[in-house]
Amino acid sequence: MNKSEMIEAIAARSELSKAASAKALDAMIETIMDTVAQGETVTLVGFGSFKSSARASREGKNPKTGARIVIPQTIVPKFAAGAGFKSRVSGRPD
Repeated sequence: MNKSEMIEAIAARSELSKAASAKALDAMIETIMDTVAQGETVTLVGFGSFKSSARASREGKNPKTGARIVIPQTIVPKFAAGAGFKSRVSGRPD
């Protein structure tokens, strides 16, 4: 499912227009990204949690030359699925 298909599905389930659904989806995505970028966690009970996580620096290998390189530490976004989401995907009831 791509973004336009998601907007159509939201519009159908919520009885909102496609334009209103697109605004709502965009606002949700922006809010989650802004909040996680500030180092906070977004928890949607039953769905999951979005958070940032520090990835330590590590040694890697340049695939072309085989030379060893240092990959610097960075902060990456992470998503952990909630129990409701996991059970829906697995097909098992809660």
